[in-house]
Amino acid sequence: MRVCGRVLTLATVAAACLLAEPAPSLAVDSQFVGLMPYRTGPYAPNGIPFADGVADYLQLINVRDGGINGVPISTEECDTSYNTDRGVECYERLKNKGATGSAAFIPLSTGITYALIERAAVDKVPLLTTGYGRTAGGDGRVFPYVFTLPDSYWSGADVAITYVAQQMGGFDKLKGKKIAFVYHDSPYGKEPIPVFEALAAKYGFQLSNFPVAHPGLEQKAVWLRIGRQLRPDWTIMWGWGVMNSTAIKEAAAVGYNMEHFLGVWWSGAEPDVIPAGDAAKGYKALAFHAPGADFKVIQDVEKFLYAAGKGTGDKNNVGTVLYNRGIFNSVVLVEAIRNAMNKFGNKPMTGEQIQWGFENLDMTSEKLASLGLAGFMQPFKITCADHEASVPVRVQQWDGKQWTFVSDWIQPDRSLIRPMIEAAAEQYAKEKNITPRDCK
Repeated sequence: MRVCGRVLTLATVAAACLLAEPAPSLAVDSQFVGLMPYRTGPYAPNGIPFADGVADYLQLINVRDGGINGVPISTEECDTSYNTDRGVECYERLKNKGATGSAAFIPLSTGITYALIERAAVDKVPLLTTGYGRTAGGDGRVFPYVFTLPDSYWSGADVAITYVAQQMGGFDKLKGKKIAFVYHDSPYGKEPIPVFEALAAKYGFQLSNFPVAHPGLEQKAVWLRIGRQLRPDWTIMWGWGVMNSTAIKEAAAVGYNMEHFLGVWWSGAEPDVIPAGDAAKGYKALAFHAPGADFKVIQDVEKFLYAAGKGTGDKNNVGTVLYNRGIFNSVVLVEAIRNAMNKFGNKPMTGEQIQWGFENLDMTSEKLASLGLAGFMQPFKITCADHEASVPVRVQQWDGKQWTFVSDWIQPDRSLIRPMIEAAAEQYAKEKNITPRDCK
């Protein structure tokens, strides 16, 4: 598995790779996967463990299984630094490599995802945007090449409010309460606002929005307003990278109750809480999968890769929240490719064939267990029309040393979310002159 240039800027990656080692050769009988991590830039502490998880699972499939149905996987990384322009450049650089082009792309950026949606539709290459990206992409009739599984930001927003209501004793107790929303001032952070506004109107709570400029180091004024002026009953955060640990520190500085501070799943990993030290104890976050190394797939990674000196990165990342999320992304991608091969033959698949594989994913409890993921997350199924699945979500809490679950699984309200997704997709289709597919 080649990862040349993963710590280099795009401006130097090509020259540095040529100087450092020969260009990777891509076997014509291998399934190529172009990877778009960010191991550099302001969000690298969060991007690195995710990228390691993605790369390690693909390597595990080669080492342990001899590839997917006997077809080896080849990869190449192009570092985006979480920069949208660089993300587009990486996509264009990698999309046609290998025998059949890149199997799919995992942007790990809502901004990059927005920039690639139209390109991917033309090029017929899937975008796997697990728990991020354009929520309307969950409507496969309009977005056939976008997969937002297993939950969108709108589902996450609904679960967050449901959890707050549960803690208060019921939805009727939300009336008149104050909820602050602290968010990364980007497409990512703004994405859940429509759902929060709809829920505020439905249940009668006061919603106050607090945007935080990239990368999120300057938040003192925000938290003075929250902690000393607004004094909300709950605060919900859509942050990323250093913004998260900075928010936790600033919240603690104004005496905010961490028990009432809830982040989305991108604000609930070890890099978000460890830098904040004791101030992070009690902080909560959403999660659609479990943390930790007590899963057979993680044990296989340790056995077949790290024990043999073949791991991608720092072994201490194995089992952390974002590493496990990277594993999950590669699991989904590999199973989509396997689905495609089972239909079209054991050979490198095209993006169009793999799109079919995604739309026929049925990750049952038995399937998850067979992949070493028993108890890791809830089962889900993808269809032509539904590219999200909208699985139940749990709340986890940081105790100073580890994340532990503090809620049961909470099902997003599909009766609220799905019509909003379809309406947003319909509007997009009108703007782009797209005729939605008939998935009946």
